[in-house]
Amino acid sequence: MSHAPGEGVRTRSARSVGGFLARVAWIVAVALAQTAWAQTPATTAGTRPNIVFILTDDQRYDAFSFAGHPFLETPNLDRLAAEGVVFENAFVTTSLCSPSRASILSGQYAHRHQVLDNRSRLDPQVPTFATVLAAAGYDTAFIGKWHMSPDDSPQPGFARWVSFPGQGAYQGQRLNVDGEHVENDGYTTDVLTDYAVEFIGRERTRPFLLYLSHKAVHAPFTAATRHRGSYQGREYARPATMADTEDNYRGKPDWVRAQRNSWHGVDGMYNHSVDFDRFAVDYAETLRAVDDSVGRVIEALERAGLLERTVVVFTSDNGFQFGEHGLIDKRTMYEASIRVPLIVRAPPILGAP
Repeated sequence: MSHAPGEGVRTRSARSVGGFLARVAWIVAVALAQTAWAQTPATTAGTRPNIVFILTDDQRYDAFSFAGHPFLETPNLDRLAAEGVVFENAFVTTSLCSPSRASILSGQYAHRHQVLDNRSRLDPQVPTFATVLAAAGYDTAFIGKWHMSPDDSPQPGFARWVSFPGQGAYQGQRLNVDGEHVENDGYTTDVLTDYAVEFIGRERTRPFLLYLSHKAVHAPFTAATRHRGSYQGREYARPATMADTEDNYRGKPDWVRAQRNSWHGVDGMYNHSVDFDRFAVDYAETLRAVDDSVGRVIEALERAGLLERTVVVFTSDNGFQFGEHGLIDKRTMYEASIRVPLIVRAPPILGAP
């Protein structure tokens, strides 16, 4: 379901996240590492911009209230969009968690970095924008879902490490905090945000990179208690390409229609265990905590006097199909699967308009 951006939201066009978003990160990183910014004696946190990179999981490009979603409320993301730029045509090249995450970090396509499935490990020798920024003197932190190795061990380029193995859980997720395992009983989106806010508020003399990587909004969706039931009874508009008609499937590969009754099809959703409207409501309710998280991060930056010295990037590892071509989830090269949100708020220090 496609919607126009809200009034007052600036938009730009972009191509693939593998070929664009990773380049954004790399352009910033290389500029900081190789230009006069990094080569002058003045290298304190006040002379080089901080970077907050927020990644969600399986978030559609139009899953925002500013993008016209029929009922999802995202006031904090709406603010980020209004104060920054929304890139309307950002795409991943590999619509699957681990390969996409490896491309974002490394700036390489999957055939190069060789993370080809959700069990592969990103070679620690592969340069990432985190290792480049760390070498340029940045204080770096990774907080959240890594999902590019079978364990949760700290990875190169990050001085601060808070993560968990695989997909993790929405509630009570055990965390690896700088190499030590810490138990908690909180809601994971909120807990990760707690760590992010703490990192932002630290006393430091260097600029920082904060990579906040949420588990949300990966299925099976579990909303925070405070958001459960907030959209009960709401209906999600069926896309035109969801129709099971000859006209709809004319010219498409046979496997597309055949998947309607599969795990990832609208008629067999997750082994017939999910109702379409309930699924869409759970997705939206789970995303509300992500919006809360963004609001808390922005507030922490404002409280520390850092917002206008910080580049904030918000995106997702891939899109998500809600009935397009009779499909659910991702893994295809159809637009809803590969198109992702991309919002960038750049402060005046970078000469942004």
